[in-house]
Amino acid sequence: MNSFLASIPEERRGIVLFCATIFIFSLMDIVAKYLTQTYPPVQVVWARYASQFFWSALILSPKLRSYLRTKHLGLQLVRSACLFGATLCFFTSLKYLSFAEVTAIFETAPLMITILSVVILKEIVGARRWGGVIVGFIGALIIIRPGAEVFRPVALLPIGAAAFFAGYAISTRFLGKDEPHATSFIYTTLMGTVIASLAVPFFWQTPTLPHALILGTFGMIGASGHFILIIAFSYTPASMLAPFAYLALLFNAIWGFLIFAETPDIYTWVGAAIIVGAGLYVWHRERQRT
Repeated sequence: MNSFLASIPEERRGIVLFCATIFIFSLMDIVAKYLTQTYPPVQVVWARYASQFFWSALILSPKLRSYLRTKHLGLQLVRSACLFGATLCFFTSLKYLSFAEVTAIFETAPLMITILSVVILKEIVGARRWGGVIVGFIGALIIIRPGAEVFRPVALLPIGAAAFFAGYAISTRFLGKDEPHATSFIYTTLMGTVIASLAVPFFWQTPTLPHALILGTFGMIGASGHFILIIAFSYTPASMLAPFAYLALLFNAIWGFLIFAETPDIYTWVGAAIIVGAGLYVWHRERQRT
């Protein structure tokens, strides 16, 4: 595997690793959707964070104390809380909605990041990029269909997940290169574990032995994905990798069909196409501006 990656130019190497990360995260989504059909989403989120923290702390134990030192404790806590909120909203929505619906609506996250860039980072966004943002949210409304008989309030959860993820991305920008990647990684898993551990006693459902094994290990899928993601960003600029994030929609639509017998309706496909198109357009305008 190492020799294969070494034979690829660096930028393309990052793209290959990033696509692998999206695939790995889609596998975690499969496990999350499977578990949330039986257990409360809060318990599944707790298992995801607790198992990830346990195994990550074990691997990083020789330098764990140094990784816990941070110059930006408050920002690390805010960043970690945002990622926890995104995970909770996303996993909860998987219990009630199809893979394609959840993933398509969540793909409004880049558009949310554009909005927060204006509000928090005071970036200047032109009329064309604002137009792309508005069109993207129209795509989300086509999927959610507020006011229609088929509308379900739970369909707003992926929007919440996208908003929390945007907050996570913006706070990550603030951290910049001041903190080691391992420090940011360990704080997100630690804080997620702490928050979920405070809530999980109120939702606890004793798992069967096979489910307990899955609950105890599936956080490793997320951990491996995050580590590969960090390596991908070291090879290739994030702006170049951004469009490949839409592979999540393809992967999760396939998994939904093959594993859960889900067939997205025409509104989901149309809305998803509009969201992806708008996201790519906003990304293109961002690339031109920089």
